[in-house]
Amino acid sequence: MVCFRLSPVPGSGLLLLCLLLGAVSSYALELNLQDSKNATCLYAKWQMNFTISYETTSKSNKTVTISDPSSATYNGSICGDHQNGSKIEVQFGSGFSWTAKFTKDVSTYLIESISFSYNTNDSTTFPDAKKKEIFTVHEPVALKIPLDEIFRCNSILTLGMKDVVQHYWAVHVQAFVQNGTVSTKEFLCNEDKTSTTVVPITPTTLPSPTPTTTPAQKEKPEIGSYSVNNTNGTCLMASMGLQLNVTQDKKNENRFYLKEVNVSMYLVNGSVFSTANNNLSYWDAPLGSSYMCNKEQTISVSGAFQINTFYLRVQPFNVKEGKYSTAQECSLDDDTILIPIIVGAGLSGLIIVIVIAYLIGRRKSYAGYQTL
Repeated sequence: MVCFRLSPVPGSGLLLLCLLLGAVSSYALELNLQDSKNATCLYAKWQMNFTISYETTSKSNKTVTISDPSSATYNGSICGDHQNGSKIEVQFGSGFSWTAKFTKDVSTYLIESISFSYNTNDSTTFPDAKKKEIFTVHEPVALKIPLDEIFRCNSILTLGMKDVVQHYWAVHVQAFVQNGTVSTKEFLCNEDKTSTTVVPITPTTLPSPTPTTTPAQKEKPEIGSYSVNNTNGTCLMASMGLQLNVTQDKKNENRFYLKEVNVSMYLVNGSVFSTANNNLSYWDAPLGSSYMCNKEQTISVSGAFQINTFYLRVQPFNVKEGKYSTAQECSLDDDTILIPIIVGAGLSGLIIVIVIAYLIGRRKSYAGYQTL
């Protein structure tokens, strides 16, 4: 998912436009654990996947990504108390298990550790593994959160660096829930404090570069339509085709513009590519109108990442009756500049013709001395 932040006039807040560019490579897990009185004692909702490297019988290394815990069970999860702590136990796939442990004191609770186990006896997932056994990795977390607050982290969190790399995002978790009611007060991870919401997209093999001697013609992407709704109806609409290729703030004079873009995606090698720029200045238009640009437009997020838009139309504020307002067109679409160019070219041609005719006429009128 790519998230755009659009800035209006000062004091009216910010608006996020998040466009899904690919299918999310995991399923959302959710646990609402209740105690003996049917009161919620632990709540968690999150997404995760795992990249595992293992040695094969031919002594080479292979990498596999585990990202389908859709049929998960939560056997062994407990509410806990001061003495025993709280625990989430998840089982999925063929021999995969995941555990998160929590402890608490008077005013805080602690996400103490995370453990992940996998079984290389699973010939479907690890068909040629040299070692056939159960492996467990244990990662200390030691994250302290105030009681009666829910921990939130929409950004990607990465644990482990060697044989097993764990990725987590869209995390909402509260252990030792007070009075059976999940808190609405959020304790944000550091990544969410400094960036907008980002969600990884499906790993994609990057194409080989096209030789400069025979450049291939760019294929324009399909146009997608997007909208954001609130209790009063549609508040943002946008339609565009997007293509990914891996300043000073303006005065806000009753105008909006694209200020920030945050991007995060998985690469084919299991690593995460992330980039952000909160100092952009694109899509400038008056508030209450929409911005339109049919021609290809390039948004430079960083030196290594640009976004190409096609047939773009966006209106982040003052949307009425679910319809775009009058559009301000980008300069690339403005064909009116052709008129002065054509007129100028015509006048230039006329002047050249007059000068040539004058020179020819002058040459003929000069006869000089004639022989008798």
